[in-house]
Amino acid sequence: MPEFEPPTASDDAHPVLDPLAHGRRCCERRAWAEAYEALRIADNTAELEPADLEQLALCAYLLGLDAEYLKTLERAFHAYVESGKALKAARCGFWIGLRLLFREEAALASGWLGRAQRLVDAEERECVEQGYLLLPRIEQQALGGELDAAWSGAVRAIEIGERLGEADLIATARHVQGRIHILRGEVRQGLSLLDEVMVSVTGGELSILITGLIYCSVIDCCQLVYALDRAREWTNALAAWCEQQPDMVTFSGVCRVHRAEILQLRGAWADAMTEARRVCERSQAISAQTTAAACYREAELHRLCGDFEAAEQAYGRASEHGQEPQPGLSLLRLAQGRIDVAARSLRRILTETGDPLLRAKFLPAYVEIMLAHGDVPAARAGSAELSELAKRLGSAVLDALAAHAEGSVDLADGDAHAALRNLRRAAPLWQQAEASYAAARGRVLIGLACRALEDDEGARLELSAAGSVFEKLGALPDARQVQSLLAARPAPAAHGLTPRELEVLRWIASGKSNKEVARALFLSEKTVERHVSNIFQKLDVRSRTAATAHAYEHKLI
Repeated sequence: MPEFEPPTASDDAHPVLDPLAHGRRCCERRAWAEAYEALRIADNTAELEPADLEQLALCAYLLGLDAEYLKTLERAFHAYVESGKALKAARCGFWIGLRLLFREEAALASGWLGRAQRLVDAEERECVEQGYLLLPRIEQQALGGELDAAWSGAVRAIEIGERLGEADLIATARHVQGRIHILRGEVRQGLSLLDEVMVSVTGGELSILITGLIYCSVIDCCQLVYALDRAREWTNALAAWCEQQPDMVTFSGVCRVHRAEILQLRGAWADAMTEARRVCERSQAISAQTTAAACYREAELHRLCGDFEAAEQAYGRASEHGQEPQPGLSLLRLAQGRIDVAARSLRRILTETGDPLLRAKFLPAYVEIMLAHGDVPAARAGSAELSELAKRLGSAVLDALAAHAEGSVDLADGDAHAALRNLRRAAPLWQQAEASYAAARGRVLIGLACRALEDDEGARLELSAAGSVFEKLGALPDARQVQSLLAARPAPAAHGLTPRELEVLRWIASGKSNKEVARALFLSEKTVERHVSNIFQKLDVRSRTAATAHAYEHKLI
């Protein structure tokens, strides 16, 4: 954060002699670091008025100085009480309580909200503070599944806001209603209501604090239901808003995390890593939640690029800051060959997670890991659940994830025709979302399905195209896997063996177990066992060693 430097003579008159006036002017032009320094100097010279203390607290909050924010706002609260301005004190008490709730300090938050409520009740008249003090309870009811009660509270808050002309209160309560729609499964209605609220946000109709909070909440909602086009649009708007206030830390950190997620999806991995690292480097100046999300994003990128040690460390940092490092950590274990560990972790977290929207986050990885573990029925059940969620939410991206999962299960089950139908259904959806990595992974499975149907030329084209994307992205583990699959191209004919049986024979000859072959070829372990049995019968051998010797003798590998 830059140190305060007095303006030159060309600036407003005598800022050094009047830091308070200068601090106020800096707040008006949103130069938050300069405003903070000026107001702090003024506060050290003579105790600030309550309104100026509020401004100093706001500057501290936007600069990521959380403890200073709470301390200064508490001073404003007491100053308002002493001057007989109970409702202004109550507003300060509300913001203190809300911030403490965000910090998960529930008891202290309850105390401050109770203080504020007592001041409001003593006024015995309707005021906007009554509406604001409804919001924490509404939030807790919504998170606790009491959706009807939360909706009623939001309606009441909106009515108060409309009667008293409080745009911040109306927008905040209406945004909560949009989230309640989504929690009820009414995704289209919820997103429509959130869009309406965002018109006020992007139009500059709300206070800076409410603007930032609603930006972050709405983008989170969009990502939760895989409304990625909206998430991208609102993230771009948030980025533009943050760029107008370069001193601001609090909301810019959240913005960078969201941008990193979008950049990763679109294949701009280096840019995504830059955004995530910028947030992690400023971890002392932003919330633990934001830091955790940035560390998780950094871990995901390391994992995809094959830097497993760096990924391990970043997942650990995400966990230290309070974020569940799943499903990424289990996918890392899968890449490390620790399939049993990965399977146990994903089974555990799905058992703990009841919310369908949250389960959607884990199900794609669960299906992949269950297939690698050889548990096709579990993978099939996970795929079916994901498909139902996709139908319910009406999300193209979730539909693509579900189709990919169904196709992978079909392929493992030996039904290459069904696999191709599902995988080709996912392909245009990935292209529409500009998700190059996901599209390439789908093409790998399409290539394997073509190979299972003895279309070796089609398989080669699909695998080669996928490999090119992986190399461009820097997805080294996927690129190496494709190279192995292309090297294991089946021969035209070999003693009655099918192309798939030849492929399995080559993996057996390299010393791989059935489980390892299943994982490499995206098959179930039982399917590999069946292929091995057919190979033994056709080659008239009784062991893997004999099959390997036969393969070398007859130049099958």
